Amino acid sequence: MTVQTNQAALDELRRDFTGEIVVPENPAYNEARTIFNAMIDKHPSVIAQCATVDDVVRAVQFGRDFKLEIAVRGGGHSVAGKALTDDGLVIDLRRMNAVSVDPDARIVTVGGGATMSHLDRATEPYGLATTGGRVSTTGVGGFTLGGGDGWLARKMGLACDNLLAVELVTAEGDVVYASENKNSELFWALHGGGGNFGIVTSFTFRLHELPLVTAALLLWRPETGPNVLRAYREFMASAPDEVGGGALYVTGPTEDFVPKYLVGRLAFVILVVYAGSEAEAREITAPLLALGHEGEFIAEMPYAELQCMLDDPPGYRNYWSAEYLEAFPNDAVDRFCDRANDMIVPSPSQQVLIPQGGMIARGPSDYPIPWRHAPWCVHPFGLWKDPADDERARQWVRDIRADFEPWASGAVYLNFIGDEGRSRVVAGFGQENYQKLAKVKAQYDPDNVFHLNHNIKPM
Repeated sequence: MTVQTNQAALDELRRDFTGEIVVPENPAYNEARTIFNAMIDKHPSVIAQCATVDDVVRAVQFGRDFKLEIAVRGGGHSVAGKALTDDGLVIDLRRMNAVSVDPDARIVTVGGGATMSHLDRATEPYGLATTGGRVSTTGVGGFTLGGGDGWLARKMGLACDNLLAVELVTAEGDVVYASENKNSELFWALHGGGGNFGIVTSFTFRLHELPLVTAALLLWRPETGPNVLRAYREFMASAPDEVGGGALYVTGPTEDFVPKYLVGRLAFVILVVYAGSEAEAREITAPLLALGHEGEFIAEMPYAELQCMLDDPPGYRNYWSAEYLEAFPNDAVDRFCDRANDMIVPSPSQQVLIPQGGMIARGPSDYPIPWRHAPWCVHPFGLWKDPADDERARQWVRDIRADFEPWASGAVYLNFIGDEGRSRVVAGFGQENYQKLAKVKAQYDPDNVFHLNHNIKPM
């Protein structure tokens, strides 16, 4: 008997369920199954929009009773689209988005379905923040469990470096807690191991003082990219930890600070996110400001405003990847700049070079995050509308990966990639870490119930 036709089972699930149970006949079904990557079009049998931990427990038990494939949705922002499943059960956490701040202790407790916007808006009134994703729509859960690299990571460390405790529902429907002193092996695994071990319903993070940030966007014609990028490479070699950002090729947006001849066309951009005042930012970035940029936006703002300013537009088809580099010599600079000519323009696609270092590299070395020690990351981020461009966009991403193989470390941040095979999953953790993670997986999810992720098979 299928779950669609078993009305009695659905009625039983709804009984005492605080949230909402959505099935294909429900008018809200199509909206409920829509995620960030428009290439993913799957039709679950049941969407359990949980509002409490008890809802999550009941949903897990229901899925297992009916042998349904279970997907877990937080922000739904993953390029891999693992927040959905055909004919199975989606456990949707988005209603569990409450945020509680203790400004004196400088900690924050965040619901498992919260986005960065929920977190950042809650901490902003206290002049506090923790490392978040690079846009406000990213889910806190998937972001953190994958490691969590963002604009503030060079200053504050990765998101998981600031993780103090979690509440988690296991594949058996048990509620467990993990911290450095409780279920410590599970806590270790949640620092980069993704959603393999259960459904995290609550996170507790360390907060840092951050009254404001300064954002600086500097634009050049694309042909000037190689010279400017070399200068940016030298600038970042000695930049303080307060400096985040990256170098990008993008489509010039329709903004007052963008020269008309770059609007809708390929442009080279340096983005600086500085954890401090505009005056300090201008002083520190003086070498970049002297490079003859043709468009400029520099402003102080609350961190939450910065996050919203750079939000990715919804409704686009997505394909991303990444390579982490042990070096970025002149040949690599030239390859980065040459490949930008293959981008789909105009579109929101971005070809991004992200500097690491700072507290990313100096953070805890025992977590399963081998990519944290690379000084640079190349991140092709494809977004486009027309399905006819699918293969062209995918090939552009693959070509960039191939271009940087000579300098690649082999490690990869799995939040930046889709389905790229088993070897890439192992590369996301490192071989030795993968074996240790597989043992933790066997303890908490021996049947691999939670396999819609960058999956670790239980040992």
